[in-house]
Amino acid sequence: MANENNQAPVQDINQLLKVRREKLSALQEAGNDPFVITKYDQTHHTDDAKALYSELEAKLLKDTKPVDTEGLDEAEARAKVKADYEERRAIMDAQPIEVSLAGRLMSKRVMGKASFANLQDLKGNIQLYVSRDLLGEEAYAGFKKFDIGDIVGVKGFVFRTQMGEISIHADSVILLSKSLQILPEKYHGLTNTDVRYRQRYVDLIMNEEVKDTFIKRSKIIASIRKYLTEQNFMEVETPMLVSNAGGAAARPFETHFNALDEDLKLRISLELYLKRLIVGGLERVYEIGRVFRNEGLDTRHNPEFTLMELYQAYTDYFGMMDLTENMFRYVAQEVLGTTKFMYGDIELDFGKPFERITMTEAVKKYSGVDFDAIKDDAEAKKAADEKHVEYEDHHKKGDILNLFFEEFCEEHMVQPTFVMDHPIEISPLTKKKPDKEGYVERFELFINGWEMCNAYSELNDPIDQRERFKAQDALADAGDEEANHTDEDFLNALEIGMPPTGGIGYGIDRLVMLLTNSPAIRDVLLFPTLKSL
Repeated sequence: MANENNQAPVQDINQLLKVRREKLSALQEAGNDPFVITKYDQTHHTDDAKALYSELEAKLLKDTKPVDTEGLDEAEARAKVKADYEERRAIMDAQPIEVSLAGRLMSKRVMGKASFANLQDLKGNIQLYVSRDLLGEEAYAGFKKFDIGDIVGVKGFVFRTQMGEISIHADSVILLSKSLQILPEKYHGLTNTDVRYRQRYVDLIMNEEVKDTFIKRSKIIASIRKYLTEQNFMEVETPMLVSNAGGAAARPFETHFNALDEDLKLRISLELYLKRLIVGGLERVYEIGRVFRNEGLDTRHNPEFTLMELYQAYTDYFGMMDLTENMFRYVAQEVLGTTKFMYGDIELDFGKPFERITMTEAVKKYSGVDFDAIKDDAEAKKAADEKHVEYEDHHKKGDILNLFFEEFCEEHMVQPTFVMDHPIEISPLTKKKPDKEGYVERFELFINGWEMCNAYSELNDPIDQRERFKAQDALADAGDEEANHTDEDFLNALEIGMPPTGGIGYGIDRLVMLLTNSPAIRDVLLFPTLKSL
């Protein structure tokens, strides 16, 4: 780790690591093994201590005036400032705020009888003032042997230094865990992205913005759950190991279950099981969980990612649009405190009504080709040839329309935009539009040129669904590894009867990328998929 960040030659690092182990051995031989400590009474975090002190300070010193040094020479000014500080300090020390903190030592500066150090915990960091007089000779000698990266427990009272920094005056400092490795240099940090992803635990220690990203990720998911609970949705869990990985166009991962001697797949979607629950009478359900797709890696794709799908009986894709717009607005306000925020150099606005446009309207707007005027597959292929859009022989008009959208339109969908009414060829689980042959009641939400979610008026006609599964089976037989397969149990559920239903799937990782201004999906996954070393 240290060598990756050019801290020191390997031989120097090996010697430093040797010294740390020797320190641990000495502690253990003296009966002070830190690893036998099982708990520590942590009463506050660093930000709690600072906030409590600032609040008390504002109350107790509200009548004091700023020190006036006008007209004084340098020595007199210094003396007056010092006297003012001591007076303020005496007022505050009369009502001490006692705290017990625990965290990692990030720096240490020993100065004879007193030392300064920096303690980092979940909520931030704070300066420690450690003196021999208060700790005692033996304890202070032990503190001086602590290393950067050690985890310590600190008890003391909060004060403000003459330099104005809120700090902890330590009554005791004990070693809770000995760090036997060396953290990267403070001023160079951990910059190698591959090492950052592989050793996320060090990344979280060294890069405050990384920790903030994952704290926000947790808040985003919590706020989604809060919103859906208020809308009377029930959170459920469905299988990850399945015999038929349906619900999306994706290549699955395959495995073998020894106990049943059966080949299984990792799920690529949550859809078909959640719809079974709608059949069973659970009218509003959702699941947030990992799905797995045997695909490539890039800035927006990881083979395992977090998907949320929800289904609501007795509504349609317009109901899903309304829910999505309201939920995205709610989450941004809850997590960021605003509905306007920057992603890179673009300001995104979740406060305005989201634009709504059909796929054919978008393609006509950005490519000049009107697919409503195209009669058949041959005309669609001719238009593709003229516009240099690549397609495959088996592609139909609807497939080519989608290719046009990807080629000419996606990059323009920067502000939140619902792209509605997709061709039936790319939507095997969606209800047909009654007033437009060849199209279905489906939308995708695009933000910053990215697909953020995919929603349908769900197909609940079991006869129609069987025919569409047959078409998918034919694609699979022709070699399409992403095609769906007929799911007989799901068809049986539809024959039992599923009410009109709106459904939607959200890529949670992409939403986190937007709300944390993160350039790549790996930056919002604690442990992204990487090639083995």
